[in-house]
Amino acid sequence: MKFIKKSGEPASFQQWKSQENEDWEPTWDDLRSPEKPQLHDSLLREQGYICCYCQRRIFLEDSHIEHLKPRTHYPELAIDYNNLLVSCQGEREEPPPLPIHCGHYKKDWYDPKLLVSPLEENCERYFTYTELGEIRPTSDPKLQEAAETTIEKLGLNIDKLRAMRRGAIEAITEGLDELEELEKQKLIAGFTELKDNGEYTEFCTALAYILRQF
Repeated sequence: MKFIKKSGEPASFQQWKSQENEDWEPTWDDLRSPEKPQLHDSLLREQGYICCYCQRRIFLEDSHIEHLKPRTHYPELAIDYNNLLVSCQGEREEPPPLPIHCGHYKKDWYDPKLLVSPLEENCERYFTYTELGEIRPTSDPKLQEAAETTIEKLGLNIDKLRAMRRGAIEAITEGLDELEELEKQKLIAGFTELKDNGEYTEFCTALAYILRQF
């Protein structure tokens, strides 16, 4: 998981909400084109085109707008920009393609004490990774329960995601022992920063973690 720094909401979304009057109150179900795809695109750019939970590479067609706090339980936050993220697996894919994970797997579950939020600045400290692509809870006993529950409730350790992370890790660790320390540090920095095209590297925090172990 990678920290997502929220920016200002897109102007079109803000203007749509500002049309509220005595006869009309904006709701999530009312949100249509062009405002909804523009909102979706804004959220994607904000996240560097990676899933808010698993960090897979995502684009408009294979992702959906995710309510961190589910709108079924928090209807007052349904159109609150600070509650909106983008998760992998598209909203038009009904039912979602198997295996289900991340936002579709989470569904309406939310526990503020047990869900590690990507909006928490230090969310990365809850997790560790192995060279086989497994995501594990940190050894810090104060953080373990939330980390374990988040991994379970989002399906972050399913075979599909483990295999994808393992492939990404293998691609960067081959010949790593031959690099100088400064070169390794540059690699780590490259995975933690946005690239020129506005994207983060897929599975960036897992790759950075593994590199630091070397």
